[in-house]
Amino acid sequence: MEALFKSMKWPLALVVAGAIAISVCILFFLSLKEHESQVTALQRDYTFGLAAMVAEDLSDEMRALPLSVDAIKAELNTLSSQSNVIAIHIFDADRQLVTYAYFNDDKAVGSEAIAALPVFGQGAHVWEKRLVAVKKIDYEGRVLGNVVITSQLADFIAENRTALINRTLPYVFLIVCVFVLFAVWMMGRYLKPLQALSRFTESISQSKNYTARFEHTAHYEVARLGKSINSFIDTIEVELTINQEQNDTLVEQQQTMMRLANYDSLTGLPNRQFVVDNLRLELARVRRSKGDLALIFFDLDGFKGINDSLGHETGDLILIEVADRVNNLLCEGDLVARLGGDEFIIVPDREVADVALHNLAQNLIDAFTEPFFLRGMALTVGVSVGIAKASDANFELSQLMSNADLAMYRSKARGRGTYTLFTMDMVESHKRKMSIANSIDNAVQHDELLVYYQPKIDMQGDIVGLEALIRWRHPEFGLIMPGEFIPIAEQGGKVSAITYWMMERVCMELPDLQMLLPSPFRVAINLSGHDLRHTNLFDDIHALFERYQVDPQYFEFEVTESAYLENFANADRFFKRLSNLGCTVALDDFGTGYSSLSYLTRITIDTLKIDRQFIRDMDSSNRCRLVTSAIIDLANRLSLTVCAEGIEHASQWQYLAKHGCDHMQGFLFSRPVPLGEMLNLPDNFSHLISHRK
Repeated sequence: MEALFKSMKWPLALVVAGAIAISVCILFFLSLKEHESQVTALQRDYTFGLAAMVAEDLSDEMRALPLSVDAIKAELNTLSSQSNVIAIHIFDADRQLVTYAYFNDDKAVGSEAIAALPVFGQGAHVWEKRLVAVKKIDYEGRVLGNVVITSQLADFIAENRTALINRTLPYVFLIVCVFVLFAVWMMGRYLKPLQALSRFTESISQSKNYTARFEHTAHYEVARLGKSINSFIDTIEVELTINQEQNDTLVEQQQTMMRLANYDSLTGLPNRQFVVDNLRLELARVRRSKGDLALIFFDLDGFKGINDSLGHETGDLILIEVADRVNNLLCEGDLVARLGGDEFIIVPDREVADVALHNLAQNLIDAFTEPFFLRGMALTVGVSVGIAKASDANFELSQLMSNADLAMYRSKARGRGTYTLFTMDMVESHKRKMSIANSIDNAVQHDELLVYYQPKIDMQGDIVGLEALIRWRHPEFGLIMPGEFIPIAEQGGKVSAITYWMMERVCMELPDLQMLLPSPFRVAINLSGHDLRHTNLFDDIHALFERYQVDPQYFEFEVTESAYLENFANADRFFKRLSNLGCTVALDDFGTGYSSLSYLTRITIDTLKIDRQFIRDMDSSNRCRLVTSAIIDLANRLSLTVCAEGIEHASQWQYLAKHGCDHMQGFLFSRPVPLGEMLNLPDNFSHLISHRK
C-alpha cells in the first residue's frame, strides 16, 4: 500500500474517482428528490380525480331524503380495488359524517382521526405522510356534502423510489466505473512524462551524473519543467566545474599556506612557528625522561652592510647559501630553522654534551670562513653563536630561547665570530640591561642624569672649550657611564630625549660656566645618528636658545663620520642651519669611519677631532704618528680646527703641538668633572709641559 502511494497517479485517481462518485451521488439524490416530487404530484392529481369521480357518482344519492347510507356505502365499496386508498369518508353539508369505508387496518384514519382532521379546502393535501383529497358533492350549485379520500403517500413514494433505484443503480455504477477508468487512463497518459521526469531526477540524485539530460516528448507544463531542470543541471554542471577548479586551487593554496606557516619561503627551512611547536613537544619529552635539550642561536655578522649596499636581492642569495651550508654541516636528525632576517636556530638531535656543542659551534663558525661568490663578487659574512640548554631554563620554552639569544649577543659583544655557552650570570646582566632600559624615562623626568665637562686646551695651555658628557646616577646601580646606557637608549628610541635633556641642562648651566671661564669658549655636545633623524631637532635647539637667552656661539655640536654620512643630505642641511645660527660643527672620531676625503670638500664642519686610538699608539707606532700628522696637515690646509682627544702623556701633547694641533683634551689635563668641581681646574695647563723645550 505504501509503495502504491509513492506515485501521485493513484492519489489523484482516488481523488478523481471520489469526485466523480460524489458528483454522481449528488445528481442521483437530486434525481430521486425530483422523482419523488413528480410522484407526489401525480398521486395528488390521481387521488383528487378519484374524489371528484366519487362526488359525481354520489350526487344523486345525496339528494334523496332520507339518505340511503347503504346505497352510499355500496358505492364506496366499489373502490376497494384501489390499492393506495386507505379510507373514504362522506360528510353532509353540515360536515357531519354520513358514512365511511376502510380498505386496510390503519387506525390512524379512524373516525376520531377524521374528526380531528384540519379543515381542508378543495383539493389534495399532504397530512401525516398521507394524501387527503377533499371534493364537494354539489348539484346545480347546491353543496350536498364532501368526499374525503385518504390514500397512502410515503409507502407509495418508497415503492417508487426502490423501483427507480433498482432500475437505475446498475447504470449509475457502470457510468461511474467508466468515468473513473477513463480518468485514470488520462492521468496515466498525462502523468507519464512527469513520472519519467521524476525517475530522471531521482537517478541524477543517486548517480550525481550532471552530464545527463532529460529527453522529453511531453507538452505543456511538464515540457517546460523538463527544460527548466535541464537548464538547472547545466548551471549545476558549470558550477561544479568552477567549484572543482576552485577546490583544486584552495587545496593548492592550503598546501602553500601550510608551507608558508611552517617553512621559510626564501630558504625552504622550517620557520619560527614550526620550531616553536616542535620545541614544546621536545621540552615536554625531555622533562618526562629527565634528559636535556640544547638550542643554538646564530646570526650573520656583516650581513646588514651587504644587504644595504648591494641590495636585498643579493642579501637573499646569501641567506639561501647560508641555509645550504648549514644543512651540509648538520647530522641527520638535527633541525635548523630561520627565525627571521639573518637569525637562525639549530636544535641538535639529543646531543647536549658540552664537547659536542662546542665542536658543532666551532664547525659552524669555520663553515663561514670561505666567502660567498655571487655575481662576480666574493662576499664574506661571519656568525655569532649562542648556546643554551633546557635544564638551565627550567624547560620553559620562552626562557630557553631568551637564554640562547643572550648568549648570542654576548658573542657579538666579545667581537663576533665566536660562540658563547649560556651561564646564569648573563641573566643578571640582562636584568640590569632591562632595568636600565625601563628606567630611562624616569631618569629624564626626575633629573637623575648629570652633565660632566672635560676641558679642551690650546697649545698655550688655556681652556678654550668644554665637551659636555652625560652620566647617570642610578638609584640602584650607582653611577652609570654613557657607554652602557646610551646604546640601550638608542635601541629603545629614547636617546633623543636624553640629548634634549642634556642640551637644556647645558643652557641652564651656561651662565655659571661663563663666570668660571672668563675667556671665550665653546661647549661641545655630541649628537648621534638617531638625533639627526629627528626632524624637529633644529627647532628644538633654537627654541632652547630662545628660552634661556643663550648665545649660539658658545655651542659646538659633535657628530661622528658614520652618523653624518648615514643620511648625508638631511644632516648637511641641518648643520648648515646650525652654522648660520652661529654654532660650530665638529667631526668626531675622524679616521675610524668612512674617512673618504671626497666628503671633506662637501660637508659643513669647522673642526676635525682625531680619534684617541691614533693618540694612544702614537708613542709606539710610527704609522700612527704619520697618520696623525697627515690629518693635522690636511685640516690646516682646509682651514679646519684640529682637536686631538685621549691625551694622557706630555709627550703626546708635545708632538701634537709641534705639528700644529690646535686643541687637545684628555686625562693629562682633567677627567670629566661636574660643574661644581670646575673651580678646582687651573686657569692654565702649561706647567704640565714646562719641560718640553
